[in-house]
Amino acid sequence: MLIERYVTRPRHIEIQVFADTQGECVYLFERDCSVQRRHQKVLEEAPAPGMSAERRAEMGAAAVAAAKAVGYVGAGTVEFIAEPTPDSSDLRFYFMEMNTRLQVEHPVTEAITGVDLVEWQLRVAAGEALPLRQEKLRSRGHAIEARICAENPDAGFMPAIGKLDVARWPAHVAFCRNVDGEPFHDPAPVRIDAGFGEGDTISPHYDSMIAKLIVWGSDRAQALALLDVALAQTHIVGLHTNVAFLRRVAGSQAFASADLDTALIEREHAALFEAPPLPLPCVVGGIVAHALALERGRETADPWSRADAWRLYGAATRRFEIEVQGEHHRVALERTHGGAEWIVVGDARWSFACARLDADRHEITVDGRRWVVAVYASGEQVSVFAPEGSGIAHEVDLIAHAGDGAAEGGRLTAPMPGKVIAFLAKAGDAVTLGQPLAVMEAMKMEHTISAPRDGTIEALLYAPGDQVDEGGELLRLAPL
Repeated sequence: MLIERYVTRPRHIEIQVFADTQGECVYLFERDCSVQRRHQKVLEEAPAPGMSAERRAEMGAAAVAAAKAVGYVGAGTVEFIAEPTPDSSDLRFYFMEMNTRLQVEHPVTEAITGVDLVEWQLRVAAGEALPLRQEKLRSRGHAIEARICAENPDAGFMPAIGKLDVARWPAHVAFCRNVDGEPFHDPAPVRIDAGFGEGDTISPHYDSMIAKLIVWGSDRAQALALLDVALAQTHIVGLHTNVAFLRRVAGSQAFASADLDTALIEREHAALFEAPPLPLPCVVGGIVAHALALERGRETADPWSRADAWRLYGAATRRFEIEVQGEHHRVALERTHGGAEWIVVGDARWSFACARLDADRHEITVDGRRWVVAVYASGEQVSVFAPEGSGIAHEVDLIAHAGDGAAEGGRLTAPMPGKVIAFLAKAGDAVTLGQPLAVMEAMKMEHTISAPRDGTIEALLYAPGDQVDEGGELLRLAPL
């Protein structure tokens, strides 16, 4: 019979140890790794909140004793399960395991100690003594690490694969190294350890982690504030990531108050998985600002290159068709002769103003509310990032989606005049819903027209190179 202690509110706390070939061993304080999903760490921090100096020294001594008992050399992590004492004044701990390596979360230890643990590994491997003894080691400030992963938290943290169309990081500086063997206690406020960059592809063959974001502050409150800002400035487009989820976890009442245990994510499920979306005016305003910026970027000294909708009299209207969270919206940007701009969505009419800050950032004011947004377009998908969160919209290409739905019956028609570039299927082929069937050129752009439903192509009514009038029937599609 095996009897184990049942811990009702377990915390995962680990001690970083280091031993050399001369028999010296030290501990570099602890890391709290309690915030987990599927038994995998999400956020790690050092030092552990709510631990007394006496308990810290006791755990450190226990970790060193374990390493010495097996003659350990190098970097290692002794892991413990901890729980509050009956009066909740401190923690009591139980040995779990030892990892004989440097772990993913080691940067938070580097941040609070000013020690370069990789350098220590190389020195110990070369037979040198540890650069510092226990009495010289100090812990200062507070550090938190967030693991940025290619995964979809709303789908059970299912790993995601794909190309990083955009990977923009917050402003960060190189981590400060130790100087002449003495810790240099001026760590970077924001550090990025990234394994991938913009344009890289996340494959299914490796771990889903894209990067580690580490922040350091003089205390936990400052570190939390830095983490929130840094996550808000982390913009990844092209595949699902957990960046927004990390921000919600770090901003939750439970984490902010250090009410920690390994079930925090499940316990706070409602707050973490039911976050309100980015307001529609912000998303729409971002899309409009991005479109206007693209227009202005094509302008030259030639006045006829301008696309600012100037009219001698009256107003000009530009229309957008977008989908946000599964809802279709018809958007109109109205620009008056006097220069005022308005956005109309359904029955709503909002005043609008924007200024381009750099290549992707815009300052927009919609209906009197100001946002600074970053906008990235990838195909028909437009991603909008704001301090409050992020949103994804899809611009609907009316040509590409021409003929969608049952209203067209077996006909597939051209919604505007253009030239047939190619047919992607031939008469007699069986096709499925959404399959690309034809490519048209209109308004100096190519558009792919897809099958509105399953069926068999009865006939192609034009040839590549032919001009088609608006409403011209391109092909006939019979039901299967």
